[in-house]
Amino acid sequence: MKLKIAVLPGDGIGPEIMQQGVAVLNAIARKFGHEFVYEEAICGAHAIDEVGDPFPEETFQTCMNADAVFFAAVGDLRFDHDPTAKVRPEQGLLAMRKKLGLFANIRPVATFDCLIHKSPLKDELVRGADFIVIRELTGGMYFGEKYQDNDKAYDTDIYYRYEIERILKLSFEYAMKRRKHLTVVDKANVLASSRLWRQVAKEMEPQYPDVTVDYMFIDNASMRVLTEPRFFDVIVTENTFGDILTDETSCITGSMGLQPSASLGEHTPLFEPVHGSWPQAAGQNLANPLAQILSAAMLLEHFGLQQEGTLIRQAVEESLATNVRTPEIQIEGGAKYGTREVGEWIVDYIRQKTV
Repeated sequence: MKLKIAVLPGDGIGPEIMQQGVAVLNAIARKFGHEFVYEEAICGAHAIDEVGDPFPEETFQTCMNADAVFFAAVGDLRFDHDPTAKVRPEQGLLAMRKKLGLFANIRPVATFDCLIHKSPLKDELVRGADFIVIRELTGGMYFGEKYQDNDKAYDTDIYYRYEIERILKLSFEYAMKRRKHLTVVDKANVLASSRLWRQVAKEMEPQYPDVTVDYMFIDNASMRVLTEPRFFDVIVTENTFGDILTDETSCITGSMGLQPSASLGEHTPLFEPVHGSWPQAAGQNLANPLAQILSAAMLLEHFGLQQEGTLIRQAVEESLATNVRTPEIQIEGGAKYGTREVGEWIVDYIRQKTV
């Protein structure tokens, strides 16, 4: 298979983990006879510094002309510490989602037996947890009308029926492929937008009679994902709730550096780790590249390359099992591996593995 992939390393640790993600894709291409063609583009603080725009038109066109976008992270402390900044790296991420029509973010949450001890939750709670969170990406408060002066500020939490219907349709379909259990997370007891979410979900339920649907307020869901994570199969929720909930669920795995994601919608699909740019660690060979590498597996699986994605997952699991890990998840007294060394180990595993 030939794939044209737009590569957006972004800021902070982004270029380092992207290098390892691309190296793994290249190892897969060589082993299975694929051709992956890459075109790199700028975004985030890097793009602001170069052209004054965190998601310039040239980058947008690169993404539109690709089969997939492979993205790392954006963010820079210069902007975090300046609340008056009019242009921010994160605006580029929002613009990318909006312009590419990426309305659905898919975040799998699964545990690795050898890392259960790294989770802040008890073994008996998290072992065997396996669910996905589907977050609506292009609506809600992040994109609604905004206003701010010295005395007043507001963000409008607006959703249209078509936005809710399309994300729910995708969520029902994911539930059908898994354990046929869908949890709709909202705040329908307070918010009008949530009441529309719940109304539309209930209207769609009869179209999927095999799926068990339950409804949960966001405050309850935030508690239940930590106290009963094995209860869930597929969770769907709106943009703001999903942003918070998916960061919370990352602790189940023991490290945010292990959680990949896919963003799907109207145009080119995007694959990225869920963690941020960690600018403090940039250039220090400390960052965990596994979420980026697992995002590469999701990219391949999206195009039907299941065997290739499975091999990457096997390599990641084996690297963890043999303690080839970056410092934040390494066992006490374990050997020291950096971003580069972990990536190289996984590439070697793929190269040597018989398939």
